Amino acid sequence: MAGGKNSQSGFQPDSDVHITYEEQQKINKFARQNAKLEDYKEELKVKQNELKNLEDAFDELTLMDDDAKIPYYIGEVFVHQCLEKTQNCLEDAKSKKKTEIANLESKCADLKTIMSELKTQLYAKFGSRINLESEESD
Repeated sequence: MAGGKNSQSGFQPDSDVHITYEEQQKINKFARQNAKLEDYKEELKVKQNELKNLEDAFDELTLMDDDAKIPYYIGEVFVHQCLEKTQNCLEDAKSKKKTEIANLESKCADLKTIMSELKTQLYAKFGSRINLESEESD
């Protein structure tokens, strides 16, 4: 198989195919967008886990007495606050986290739109000689 083609991923060179500068730029842009999308997905997982932790903490507070002093971590120290104030702090934190998640989801959707347009253009030109599919598709 000394002269065989590597069919794993990326562009498969062929003698009758010429890649223009613009097409190479599209391939490069797709790769950059894909890398950015993967970063956003990882960040999204972290933020979703943080939101779950906040929700779990809020649920735990329902078991506390109204006059209990709750240790609440702020910056680098714990402060003791009343149940109502702690619940308010957690609600604020949950709201901010939900906004961060929504912003990340919007960025992911925008990137997917750009990538879809690039895929259409590149597959139209190169067909099966290019592989733009990630190993795990969603």
